[in-house]
Amino acid sequence: MRSVSLVVTRKLLAQVLVVCLAASALIAGSAHAGAQTRAVEGFHWGVATSGFQVEGSNADSNWKRHVDGAASRGEADPVNDAVDFWNRYEEDIARAADMGVTTFRLSVEWSRIEPQPGQYDEQALRRYDDILSTIRAHGMTPMITMVHYVYPGWLVDRGGFLSPDAVEAFGRYAELITERWAGDGTMWVTFNEPLVFFSHELRIGLVGLHQFNAFRDNVVAAHKLGYHAAHRADPDAMVTANEAYLPAFAPATDDLLLNHIRGELDFIGIDYYYGIALDNLTTIRAAWDDFAGVRPQPEGMYESIVHYAKHFPGMPLYIVENGLPTDNGHRGDAIDRGDYLRDTVFWIQRAVADGYPVIGYNHWSLVDNYEWGSYDSRFGLYQVDVLTDPALERRPTSGVDAYRDVITRGGVPEGYRPVLPVGMCSLGTIPDTCLNPVDVHGPLATLAG
Repeated sequence: MRSVSLVVTRKLLAQVLVVCLAASALIAGSAHAGAQTRAVEGFHWGVATSGFQVEGSNADSNWKRHVDGAASRGEADPVNDAVDFWNRYEEDIARAADMGVTTFRLSVEWSRIEPQPGQYDEQALRRYDDILSTIRAHGMTPMITMVHYVYPGWLVDRGGFLSPDAVEAFGRYAELITERWAGDGTMWVTFNEPLVFFSHELRIGLVGLHQFNAFRDNVVAAHKLGYHAAHRADPDAMVTANEAYLPAFAPATDDLLLNHIRGELDFIGIDYYYGIALDNLTTIRAAWDDFAGVRPQPEGMYESIVHYAKHFPGMPLYIVENGLPTDNGHRGDAIDRGDYLRDTVFWIQRAVADGYPVIGYNHWSLVDNYEWGSYDSRFGLYQVDVLTDPALERRPTSGVDAYRDVITRGGVPEGYRPVLPVGMCSLGTIPDTCLNPVDVHGPLATLAG
């Protein structure tokens, strides 16, 4: 039976591929023929970082405890001082500004701000004052993440985000930081990827699978407190909780999270990294942290935008995270970071030209960082060899010049064609992407910062 099933499967797959190729040939050059090129003013060109991953000098937290234990057993890289953003923020912020970046995403560390319940570290708060003032002095808008997977050790002792007082404790913290830093266009992310947050907590042994609903309900309640705190501090605040786009699973993840908070979202924050297609099943490698082994599909960015535009009509869309991983600066397929970045922006411009309301894009990340147990996966526009270079030198990748050029132009120029091949039939949208593939010859919007 097994051999017969394989034969049938192969025949069906061959037939599907023939249909896809035929449909692509018939449709190419015809889709969107009547669309007009658009110019979008005030587009956010951003970079992204996260406190625990770049700051160094980390305070007691759920992740600090886990990493210290895992590193002592040889199961993880020690975080050490990461890239020491805590002390080198001025130079890194200047690097972002030099590329023309207009929005700088960072997270502030609750564990650093409130090292003990009800006790606030004024020195840490003043350092964040300086960091945010430096961002604004360079003409950039801060996008502040309240919790990027990390929270204080004292909350771990109480049960983490399953604790009966977790929501209330978060609410006090959110009030403090929004009163202090809201205004002047500051944008807010309450929780980074809440569903991935749960998977991280599962990974480090702080929750069980059977506790998902309780965890999710507490995060939803906490998000709402953070949302309203930001709006009390600034009625014009833009607040979200970003979520990772997972092809084929996005409707389910919407039901698990975003549909619970759609009344407390000012924009949809999208994280897009991976696609999956009939001719590209490499995404499975991410399951065992072989991120650089995944073949990127920049055109999946268009698919993610269409999904959220349809499921959350009328909501602005912002690509809060997107980037290309390498294995210590190398990729087996030799894909270039600059090419990947330009291709990704191309697909955003195609989406905007087709009328989808994308208002911003953040590249993850400004510098290499600690990827939750390892320094091997490199996403930085600037490469930093944390474990081997005591000087922590920032070395520009091809992405730096590419991003500078993209921002200056307001995107890639008319006539640009993607370098990376388009996947055949995204498994997230079969049969639509087989029968109606996105036209690479369509118009491009100009995205002026």
